[in-house]
Amino acid sequence: MRDKKLNLFSTVMFGLSAIIGSGWMFGSSQAAKIAGPAAIVAWILGAILVAMIAMVYVEIGTMFPEDGAMSRFTMYTHGSLLGHVFSWANWLSLLAILPIEAVASTQYMSTWPWKWSQWTHGFMQNGQLSGSGILMATIMILVFTLINYWSVTIMAKFNNFISVFKIAVPIITMIILVTAHFDFNNMGTNVQQFMPNGSSSIFVAIGSAGIIYSYVAFQTVINLGNDIEKPAINIRRGIIYSLLISALIYIALQIVFIGALPKSIVSGGWSQISFNSPFADLAILLNIYWLSTLIYFTAFISPIGSGIAFSASASKSLSSMPKNKHLPKFLSNTNNSYNTPRIALMVDFVVSFILILMFKNWALLSRVVAASTLISLLSGPVVAGSLRKMGPNFKRPTKIRGMKFLAPVVFDLISLAIYWSMFPTTVEVIIIIIVGLPIYFVYDYRRGFKEFKQKLYASLWLIVHLFGLAMISWIGSTDFGGMNLIKYPMDFLVIIIFSTMMYYWAINSAYYSGYFDDAKKLNATVKMDEEND
Repeated sequence: MRDKKLNLFSTVMFGLSAIIGSGWMFGSSQAAKIAGPAAIVAWILGAILVAMIAMVYVEIGTMFPEDGAMSRFTMYTHGSLLGHVFSWANWLSLLAILPIEAVASTQYMSTWPWKWSQWTHGFMQNGQLSGSGILMATIMILVFTLINYWSVTIMAKFNNFISVFKIAVPIITMIILVTAHFDFNNMGTNVQQFMPNGSSSIFVAIGSAGIIYSYVAFQTVINLGNDIEKPAINIRRGIIYSLLISALIYIALQIVFIGALPKSIVSGGWSQISFNSPFADLAILLNIYWLSTLIYFTAFISPIGSGIAFSASASKSLSSMPKNKHLPKFLSNTNNSYNTPRIALMVDFVVSFILILMFKNWALLSRVVAASTLISLLSGPVVAGSLRKMGPNFKRPTKIRGMKFLAPVVFDLISLAIYWSMFPTTVEVIIIIIVGLPIYFVYDYRRGFKEFKQKLYASLWLIVHLFGLAMISWIGSTDFGGMNLIKYPMDFLVIIIFSTMMYYWAINSAYYSGYFDDAKKLNATVKMDEEND
């Protein structure tokens, strides 16, 4: 029998479970290390940035509610070549979350202080997973996979329980830490103390401390569009509610972390902060051992919730890609009693294992994932702007006002955020995304390279844009890993001007293909009156 669809509560819990993963356990410490007390501003600006991105995707997501929707949007307006690049980037960014969450849990486990848990202490060596740590992380990914293997309903019930737990423990942690010790002087008494590394450190923290990585998980809700009750209304509500709740939690956690730090640590300089298990270590420093035990336990459970959510989302993304006719059809097979993409799940498991072998550190992985996710999100404002021209009469359950202005602004902000992820991360991620192109060309050759000139022209802007961002990142400010030929904040102005030009090139390169007809048919099935059902 087929699964029941997710109601609004399960949708919100699913979104929260994805957003509040390992980010709450490491993000506050990483951001404070980079920006000091100004990390609070980084979390606020990060939330605003992602909320603006989400607004664009809410309009598109409610227009086309389907499994793995994030892998399909660009295909509708710009053809299969650009669609393949963005779907590949989106799949990789979702998939890479699985090893990150597994590594996060394993890293916390390696610091368990109890006698019975000494066997976990060998999981980490020199800041990276050891052989036994890799085995443990692999077992965790297998758990993520198996729970999704047997239906959306089982996954949703398990996820609802973990999500409530994941929200409750951070709140309890904040209350106890504030009660035990909170020093307002840690925030600084002047601008220099509040912002010890300058204003640029705020943007470095957004791109490099797991802030963007944490917030952009809202896209998991869109990728489950066909599994959600009344998607025209619940996709919007699910994203808004989960983003709002998670932003409040993350900002509050950062404030509490800074205020609860002992004076001895603050006086040593923010860049010297070094915790293997930040909130648990902080609880031990304040002699609150029962809280450290709770946090250690949550640090094991919390990433599992995110891993389950992203395992579902990544498999939906991969299983939807054969619709684009440039990957094997068997990946989309859901011919089982639970209607789950089991082959895609198993492929994701194998690739996740390979990623664990390649990347064994949470901080590095979060930067790589943030950059790849942001590149995949560039498609949102381009598709939204193009559809306003190509399909003005399409059904839009959530029609965002001012999209004409919002879309280019969001495109510019995403381009800036890619820059904030720092050179050479930007270049490394671009190379990883390009790796998917040979697969496309093999399948397009078999299909006779139909409409190749149109598809190439429609994709050319992205090639120029990514190459331009890489070059600006290389010669940009030293604050963001560059050669300082373009100093801060002039580098921001250069990127804004450049990316605005790229945006208008992008929407003017859209064209009507057979995939646009698919979009028209899917949009015709949308119920505009679902809110009143």
